[in-house]
Amino acid sequence: MAEKITLDPLDRDYIILIKEAGLCNPFSDKRFELDSKIIGGHTGLSRPQITNRMIEAVTQKINDLKNKGIRDINSVAEQDRLEVETLFLFDFFYRFRGNFDDLIQEQMEADERTVKLPFAAQAKEYLEKWGFDNESIQSTFEEAYQLRRAFFFINRNIIGKSPVMKKLRVDLWNNIFTHNINIYRKYLRNKMEDFSTLILGRTGTGKGAVAAAIGQSGYIPFDMKKLRFRDSFTTFFMPINLSQFPETLIESELFGHRKGAFTGAVENYEGVFKRCTTHGSIFLDEIGDISMPVQVKLLQVLQERFFYPVGSTRKERFSGRVIAATNMPINKLRSEGVFRDDFYYRLCSDVITVPTLFERLQADPAELKDLLSFIVKRMIGKDSPELVEMVRDVIDARLGRDYPWPGNVRELEQCVRRVLLKLDYEGDTITVGQDLESLLKDGFEKGTISAQHLTQGYCKLLYQRHGTFEEVSRRTQLDRRTVNKYIREWDQGE
Repeated sequence: MAEKITLDPLDRDYIILIKEAGLCNPFSDKRFELDSKIIGGHTGLSRPQITNRMIEAVTQKINDLKNKGIRDINSVAEQDRLEVETLFLFDFFYRFRGNFDDLIQEQMEADERTVKLPFAAQAKEYLEKWGFDNESIQSTFEEAYQLRRAFFFINRNIIGKSPVMKKLRVDLWNNIFTHNINIYRKYLRNKMEDFSTLILGRTGTGKGAVAAAIGQSGYIPFDMKKLRFRDSFTTFFMPINLSQFPETLIESELFGHRKGAFTGAVENYEGVFKRCTTHGSIFLDEIGDISMPVQVKLLQVLQERFFYPVGSTRKERFSGRVIAATNMPINKLRSEGVFRDDFYYRLCSDVITVPTLFERLQADPAELKDLLSFIVKRMIGKDSPELVEMVRDVIDARLGRDYPWPGNVRELEQCVRRVLLKLDYEGDTITVGQDLESLLKDGFEKGTISAQHLTQGYCKLLYQRHGTFEEVSRRTQLDRRTVNKYIREWDQGE
């Protein structure tokens, strides 16, 4: 039996660096720093160039280990096995990332029908070559597919380079994989249904896109015999806008009903909680509009994981995840007694606040061009710098930098359409309210704003301008956690 090889200290330190990068949130500044260290610096390189250099560096390190006699994970000493496994899996992920991206596109086109993994044999052979068994190969397929879907939907649908949008992407990744992917991998991979999410934000900010990024990125088991994933992620995300239904029909839409349960119930009907798959998500939009009785029933579903269709005494099991959203100030709803505290505490495993368009543009005016490029491409099916420039010229001339965009990204989309039709957009002159600075100034001059609310608003104003808690902390001489607390209280209570 051949003697197992022990890594030398330099190899071990370098592989640990790669391992740390692989576990890190890909949208974080820390990941950028780690990738740069792997390639020995990033002066003048773009993010894609750094990624390509990093892949080359990892390939070179694997070749170095092969030259030192490491054939697979079984030829390495036990104390180094985990590091070498991580190195090979890191290489696998980047080697096949394009294949997984193609699979995502193919599955989107196939909709509910699951598609076969066309590169399964090639990927399986690669992992077997490095000593991975069938169980490890299956879990690797599952994790790689989930990681690529999460990156795909967050990167594609959450547009913008401003600090507030960078933070949003980091928050979304953590919502799906937790702050430590090893914790997720070891304990929570197929148990995230107990982690409900509450999304806060003004109308038109993109809460639906945020919810969809979470909902379509859930864990999906892989069938090694059929060489396909057991579910299509296109069926995972089930949105329902609660404000669209009269009070008498909301329970039926949520929980379903039995034939004859009420006038007009001419046949059995399955609500969204019944239709949701095991690893899927239900998106309850406008959660702030529902009545107390419905809140109680939803609370029971979240706590007990079962529900009763209207007109039935038979329990139905719910195994999915709940994502909820509201454009209303949640703390105000709670203080007024129209939103139950116990319901709130069951929803808020994670609270994600989507910034307004005004906040985004104040933090980074260049973000407007990115958004216009995204909107125009989605409208006409291809990039058009000419149209983007035309819309931008109208916005600059007619609205200026300080226009508050009360309708947020949804208003910006209509602005683009109006400019394409009429080469003009005057803005929303009816619903435009005061911007934050004017609001604080007005309250201060009239003596109608409390010191607490004034401090919260001032922290929020500085965050809009500078984009980081650290800068707000420096300017206000408050610690970072206090700044974060004040800004969250302003967002939830204004």
